Amino acid sequence: MHRSTIYWFRGDLRLHDNPALLRSAAESQQLSCVYIHEPAQDAEVCHGFRRMGSHRRRFLADGLADLASRLASLGQRLHVLRGRSGEVLPALAAATGASHIFCEEIAAPEEQAELEALRRAGLQVESFWQSSLLDQADLPFDIDDMPRVFTAFRQRIEAAGVIPRAAVAAPRTLPPPSWPERLAAASLDATSATTSIAALLGADEAAADDPRSAFPLRSAAFSGGESAALQHLTQYFESNLPQYYKRTRNGLIGTSYSTKFSPWLASGALSSRKTFEALRAHERRLGANEDTYWIWFELLWRDYFRFLHRQHGSRLYRAAGLSQRSAPPHDPVAFRRWREGRTGEPFIDAAMRELAATGYLSNRMRQNVASFLVNDLACDFRAGAAWFESMLIDYDPCSNQGNWLYLAGRGTDPRDGRRFEPLRQAAMYDPDGAYRGLWNATH
Repeated sequence: MHRSTIYWFRGDLRLHDNPALLRSAAESQQLSCVYIHEPAQDAEVCHGFRRMGSHRRRFLADGLADLASRLASLGQRLHVLRGRSGEVLPALAAATGASHIFCEEIAAPEEQAELEALRRAGLQVESFWQSSLLDQADLPFDIDDMPRVFTAFRQRIEAAGVIPRAAVAAPRTLPPPSWPERLAAASLDATSATTSIAALLGADEAAADDPRSAFPLRSAAFSGGESAALQHLTQYFESNLPQYYKRTRNGLIGTSYSTKFSPWLASGALSSRKTFEALRAHERRLGANEDTYWIWFELLWRDYFRFLHRQHGSRLYRAAGLSQRSAPPHDPVAFRRWREGRTGEPFIDAAMRELAATGYLSNRMRQNVASFLVNDLACDFRAGAAWFESMLIDYDPCSNQGNWLYLAGRGTDPRDGRRFEPLRQAAMYDPDGAYRGLWNATH
């Protein structure tokens, strides 16, 4: 038993299915719960925009406020700190007398570097792999021998009968907080107003939600945080929508064409194992079919990109990715037209305007705009990945990089020919022009 420890929330803004938090609670007499906002998120990237855009900040601020409230119900506090984790956490450990830091492990390079820096500073860091549906130990192959394409990955998983481990319950109690008075001015605890957390993150509290949004952030049902996530999970699987998921998932307008779980999964307000359990309960009640299977299929894609990062790490972030092909010269003028929705291709421009206005985009349109940037405009896929990182409320490094590599033909399946023909795609998925009219019209 440790006298004092720190729990560092990263991409796991939840109490349910959080083994790392449970372990820290079981081994601590006093516990400091923190979230750290890194200055790098406020910096301007080389392409001329801020790394974390306004929609992501809004969703994150709401998620942190909800987490603070849920921790407060257990007598704990969430302290939201601004600074570099490699500086903030050693200072906090010294001030609180904490002997250990517990946290989630994330396989992306920057997140791995953060843990390495803390360990080099002499801190005892226990990190837990807990964002995937399947546990790495249950895979029917070693990570180094993981199949090179998703289809083979899925088939090996299913042939071996691998099923997710049960989601663990949220803690009923937590150790009392440990927080020196001299640090109070540098933190925001559960008594702070949501606007205070938003201010710390630079989130624009006054920003209006676009009424056309497929994920309306200002609606309580679509706000950030575990409370809204669990409510949406229940409502979705109590409805008949999963019975039609595969048939509707390529929709472009409205809140019901897809599950809409991704923003909460990305922030960690919802666990994939909790989602899977709700899916299985729905199938027991209403039956399993090809549509409900496709939800499992999508959760496996998410896992694949996480294990891909475990396997290849920083190689995924090279200009060539995992391929041997050289990257094309980047065209910054064409890239700017693309992100501003001024390419002259109405189907693509509609999507880019939706993304800029709402921070959300359907999977179908993400594929279209990524293909257009890489294949039609011959731009560096990493520029597109950076724009998605800034804009998407459901950004997470593994899925974002993995998807862009796949579309660019620079991942583990380096095939060319994934070009999406805009006119054909528009004819298939927007035959009446409703989507193009919605986002290309003046509002």
